[in-house]
Amino acid sequence: MLFICVSETVMASSIFNAPCTVPAVKGKNYFGLKPAVNNDLRFDVGKTTSIIGCPKRVFTVRASEKKDGPLKKLGLNDAECEAAVVAGNVPEAPPVPPRPAAPAGTPVVPSLPLSRRPRRNRKSPAMRASFQETSISPANFVYPLFIHEGEEDTPIGAMPGCYRLGWRHGLVEEVAKARDVGVNSIVLFPKVPDALKSSTGDEAYNDNGLVPRAIRLLKDKYPDLVIYTDVALDPYSSDGHDGIVREDGVIMNDETVYQLCKQAVSQARAGADVVSPSDMMDGRIGAIRKALDAEGFQHVSIMSYTAKYASSFYGPFREALESNPRFGDKKTYQMNPANYREALVEAHEDESEGADILLVKPGLPYLDIIRLLRDKSPLPIAAYQVSGEYSMIKAGGVLKMIDEERVMMESLTCLRRAGADIILTYFALQAARCLCGEKR
Repeated sequence: MLFICVSETVMASSIFNAPCTVPAVKGKNYFGLKPAVNNDLRFDVGKTTSIIGCPKRVFTVRASEKKDGPLKKLGLNDAECEAAVVAGNVPEAPPVPPRPAAPAGTPVVPSLPLSRRPRRNRKSPAMRASFQETSISPANFVYPLFIHEGEEDTPIGAMPGCYRLGWRHGLVEEVAKARDVGVNSIVLFPKVPDALKSSTGDEAYNDNGLVPRAIRLLKDKYPDLVIYTDVALDPYSSDGHDGIVREDGVIMNDETVYQLCKQAVSQARAGADVVSPSDMMDGRIGAIRKALDAEGFQHVSIMSYTAKYASSFYGPFREALESNPRFGDKKTYQMNPANYREALVEAHEDESEGADILLVKPGLPYLDIIRLLRDKSPLPIAAYQVSGEYSMIKAGGVLKMIDEERVMMESLTCLRRAGADIILTYFALQAARCLCGEKR
């Protein structure tokens, strides 16, 4: 934009004929004022020539200021504009803003001799967004959903905002809500009636059981929905353990794996996209892969709970499914929270046996394990933000100790930053809505 000196009653809209030392091009005279010679401005208006003396009458217009409507162009071509600048008639621009003043009492010190100041790249929202290394979107979420045989949705006391969903109604509605904000992956966890539980967990591979029925219903309604399933015996076991329990309390490994293979095949037959063994039995990935392939389910993926720790963060989940161990704990098959290198052993075995995705559980307390597997494995890495993590954030928000939404998003971003490609989180719907709201 070119700014010029004009009378308050005359608008310059013609080609200017002012004395100028710049040669003409194509028969036109350039706009120009002889700097330091005179301050008269000559311009043609129709057939008359006006001379306006306007010493020190230069208009400077800021883009943010609104005068009498938008600034009008003068009709000059590029060559004319450039010639004016060459002649020394540089259009005025807003002045350099003054340096902000420091508060009274600020000490006057010499600048530190720093060649690098990292804060320069954080000085504005636009700069921070430009250099953000980690992104997160609803596509990164897998939404864990609890289901039961009832028609009504039952709230879970230890997990505010979560419900045991009726598989025919509430489940379908919740999936629809998630899909509306871009979450198209779910994982199902069943609350099985006690009467169907047994010491060997046979209900786990009932083709007409709760999970297979729910899968078929969802696939009929949403064919492109990605459905993950949990492969373990604890929801179906009268003992509450992930495997078959011997009379002396030992969890039987190979016999349990046999049952898990039948469970995985049943889920695949119903339409599951990804089966997810969470049991932590030795050798189960290879056995399940072989069983799936033998039944023609080569396309079904396996997400292995590779580094599942014997954590105290699982309490609310077990309340949701009423699946607490009837005795003892799970430390003989789940990992010791104090161990780091052991995760590499598990990851190596799962990779070699045919796992497609490696999962770390819990999430936030085990960021180092997520990073370890990310650095050591080419496979996608999943993190499970478990029920205890979710409930702590919810409780802190209710008590006004923290900003629930900000802490939620920070915790999820940290899981991504550590190396997780996908995150199983009960916040999936809430976080996706937050992300969609930010985009709008």
